[in-house]
Amino acid sequence: QVQLVESGGGLVQAGGSLRLSCLASPSTFSGNAMGWYRQTPGKERELVAAISTGGTTKYADSVKGRFTVSRDNAENTMSLQMNSLKPEDTAVYYCMAHPWFSGISYYPTNIRIWGQGTQVTVSS
Repeated sequence: QVQLVESGGGLVQAGGSLRLSCLASPSTFSGNAMGWYRQTPGKERELVAAISTGGTTKYADSVKGRFTVSRDNAENTMSLQMNSLKPEDTAVYYCMAHPWFSGISYYPTNIRIWGQGTQVTVSS
């Protein structure tokens, strides 16, 4: 059973924007904090942004002021609006769900629900 499906990745020039979406099954979305991690080859997966069920958010320092995470509880969807993209934002972006917002750390710990990932490539 597929629980999280990402969409919206692609190729964009530096300075451009992309919007990622994560569609969740109702049982996965309800009651879970949601978030985005990203990973480049040879590196550990790292937190980009997360949002609690009540809308509290947190971001990696590298994306603060450029990325915005949001969730639509009626549509079981989380989004990541990415503006002012830089080549170093190039990565595979993964959607995830976690029962506790406070448990979402910079490096993933005890996260059992992941999407399949979507590639974001920012050209210079």
